[in-house]
Amino acid sequence: MPGDVVGRSAVSGLASATPPRVAVIGANGHGRWHRRVLAPLHASGRLRLVALVDVRPVEDDPVAPVPPGVEVFTDHRAMLAATRPEVVVICTPPHTHLAIARDALATGADLLLEKPPVLSLAEHEELTWALAAAGRVAQVGFQALGSAALTALTDALAAGRLGTVTGIRTVAAWQRPDAYYARSPWAGRRSLDGRPVLDGALVNPLAHAVMQCLAVAEALGGATPWPVTIEVERYRVRPIEVEDTAVLRILLRAGPPVLVAVTLVAEEFVAGEVVVTGTAGQAVLEYPTDRLRLPGDVVTRRIPGRQGLLENLLAHRADPSGVPLIAPLARTAPFTALLDALRAAPEPRLLDGDLVTAVGEGGERVRHLRGVVDVLRRAAERGALPNELAVPWAVAAYRADLAR
Repeated sequence: MPGDVVGRSAVSGLASATPPRVAVIGANGHGRWHRRVLAPLHASGRLRLVALVDVRPVEDDPVAPVPPGVEVFTDHRAMLAATRPEVVVICTPPHTHLAIARDALATGADLLLEKPPVLSLAEHEELTWALAAAGRVAQVGFQALGSAALTALTDALAAGRLGTVTGIRTVAAWQRPDAYYARSPWAGRRSLDGRPVLDGALVNPLAHAVMQCLAVAEALGGATPWPVTIEVERYRVRPIEVEDTAVLRILLRAGPPVLVAVTLVAEEFVAGEVVVTGTAGQAVLEYPTDRLRLPGDVVTRRIPGRQGLLENLLAHRADPSGVPLIAPLARTAPFTALLDALRAAPEPRLLDGDLVTAVGEGGERVRHLRGVVDVLRRAAERGALPNELAVPWAVAAYRADLAR
């Protein structure tokens, strides 16, 4: 994209002379994970952490204590004016990303932007133009794209080890306690103060499952895997506005269909499996753990070597033409297109009564949807939606055709 190359020579010279100045906007919550990534890079002199921003007091983290000299702010604009960082990590609520990104770009910073990067194709286009105008780049926080196991899978596909690929499917079954939905005013919300939030399983916690499938489709076709039709069933077991369980079928402009079957109310844990089926065999990638089984493998192997997105961004700044970004904004456009289509979907169906059990008390209470993992696995195996499998609690799917 244009922002990848415009005005990079001056940045490269600076990056080679002094460590880049880095700030984190949204230093609490998931921002603490980013601080832990930053800590050893700061300690080794590969970057200089200059500021942390959060509207709440910055929480202490024994793994990543605030280094001496790092300034703490409650307002990101004040921070940008005072410290002039060269790289800004944005880990704030999704509906705030675009405005904060534009402010950071106006001061000349490159971005590491948490997923989802934006909440509509219109916002995606606006951010694309802002990057181009500023001559900056944005890396999006789909960290599983840096997995060596994903590369090994796509290499196997290119070598023809699976033959002709007929389907890409993923199953992930997680659990979230009640406190997860009380963590912030936007948690579990479809919108807040009239602005889209879309904090559902597909868009936020299990977005990586969706993006890994799109990455596989991209490798097969050698081009952007653009969705043309979606069919989705969405469910919830709490009084929230978004789904905690969903099955999404995606038809792409080219390539095999994709089926995503995910839940946050599982009775048993499934870390996240991407299953690629072909005429010559099947591959299974457990994307959170970088474990892979290819046709002919006796056991599933862990493949080490995940490349960090921040380190990749720093390397790209130093050598823009030689080191491509792992997750540039342009690569995430199909994900944003799916999110855009989900905005018009009806409210998820509420499942309750004997279908739902609860374990624990207070904020630690976890709710389970009976038999949901079996439903998701059957859906993935057959490439079908729950209503097509005659699941008693299933409803007709929402369908949308995407134009581009």
